Amino acid sequence: MGDGGQQTADSRQQEAGEAAVRAIRTPILFLNVLVIAACGLVYELLAGTVASYVIGDSVTQFSLIIGLYLSALGVGAWLSRFIDRELAARFVEVEIAVALIGGFSAPLLFFGFARLQWFQLFLFLVVFVIGVLVGLELPILMRILKEHLDFKELVSRVLSFDYLGSLFAAVLFPLFLVPRIGLVRTSILFGFLNGCVGLYGTYLLRPLIASVNGLRIRAIGVMVLLVIAFFEARTLTSWSEDELFADEIVYATSSPYQRIVVTRGKSGFHLFLNGNLQFSSADEYRYHEALVHPALGAVAAPHHVLILGGGDGLALREVLKYPSVTDVTLVDLDRKMTQLSTTFPALAELNRNSFSDPRVHVINEDAMIWLDRHQALFDAAIVDFPDPNNFALGKLYTTRFYRMLRAHLAPDAAVSVQCTSPLFARRSYWCIIRTMEAAGLFVRPYQMTVPSFGVWGFALARLQPFEPAKRVAIGGLRFLDEPTLATMFVMPPDTGPLPVEINRLDNQVLVRYYEDEWRKWS
Repeated sequence: MGDGGQQTADSRQQEAGEAAVRAIRTPILFLNVLVIAACGLVYELLAGTVASYVIGDSVTQFSLIIGLYLSALGVGAWLSRFIDRELAARFVEVEIAVALIGGFSAPLLFFGFARLQWFQLFLFLVVFVIGVLVGLELPILMRILKEHLDFKELVSRVLSFDYLGSLFAAVLFPLFLVPRIGLVRTSILFGFLNGCVGLYGTYLLRPLIASVNGLRIRAIGVMVLLVIAFFEARTLTSWSEDELFADEIVYATSSPYQRIVVTRGKSGFHLFLNGNLQFSSADEYRYHEALVHPALGAVAAPHHVLILGGGDGLALREVLKYPSVTDVTLVDLDRKMTQLSTTFPALAELNRNSFSDPRVHVINEDAMIWLDRHQALFDAAIVDFPDPNNFALGKLYTTRFYRMLRAHLAPDAAVSVQCTSPLFARRSYWCIIRTMEAAGLFVRPYQMTVPSFGVWGFALARLQPFEPAKRVAIGGLRFLDEPTLATMFVMPPDTGPLPVEINRLDNQVLVRYYEDEWRKWS
């Protein structure tokens, strides 16, 4: 009787397990696989994006993180072979762990960058842990199902939905998630989705789990934390960003291309893109007068002016001081930058509402693509891109780019380019100068000092050999006058030429120069 009863109980348990597994044949299984795959890829993209924001060099960061993440997936898959009992419970536990660590990965990384000296090691540790956990998910799930489903069909369908989920996340991440809800909320949202998979697993796999109450409590607890964090994401972001900036943050937003932060201190407000200072309202006029007026003053009566970059409108403010200017075309990739004057009125006051001038036409497009698609000629061009700290920006300092720009210059036109510091990044500066020359431009280097940045460098270029103008074309400037203009074109010995390679699309040597030199000062 005892043996028969035991066999009956075992038979019932087996039948219950088989019934549960048969229920998993519904599309819900494949929805779970899709969610798991999407979450895993989003965590990988989040880590790469955060690293690119705070460290720079997106190619290096994404390459390292993708390689580490994929290897961690392999480690997780290998470790799954040591899990022999209670596979369903282990699957739910892994989902809860991924929900917790993956869900809080973005705020953890931002906070870690502000607090930890060895941030990159911390970054790699977070990526590795998430990768191992994600690597455990599918092997465990497939082992739960293998005794009860056709293995060939199971593998093909699971892997198909795995890849489909990855595609879904890859498309959604840059087009919707980052620009619409931001990095922190994105990680929290996908952590919550992992928690949903875990919690639902306690019901879907109930006959295969000895004790579900503890798992459900843990899953619900993590999900509640994530919900609270989602609605307090602004506070979480502020905690981490407050550690990064010396002054109070008064405005912050994310675009598909960068993190935009404005701080305010005793001297005024400061604009940061991906943590890099772009200007201080206290001394930006020195930079923008030096950038704009040597080029426009070199042209007898500039009518048509092109500005590449300069989405803050400050170079535009200087261009509009010339009464001869009839139209200005400003090309800046980031719509959120060119609209910052609207969302942050203090900037509109600083740039004198330059975007409201009817002579101004704003185009939100990649500058290189725009140059390739249009044929208009300009009397003057102002190139005000951020420093070439990654390959996306480095392409805007290549021979290819400068040849395209040259094709848009009228015969007597002049162009000025911001070229980073000839003192702190001397090799980078002269790489830009020599690259412009290699593109067929005649170039005169010049420099001046901005208190917020130190010694800063520019290039003035034309289509024929020339001498810089000796007079300032307009009056009423705060920094630039005729004696100052003359001294700017004198390069001190410690900022003089160095042997450099030419920056081309296929080598992007400038990005390497830039990182090596500025690393000494960071």
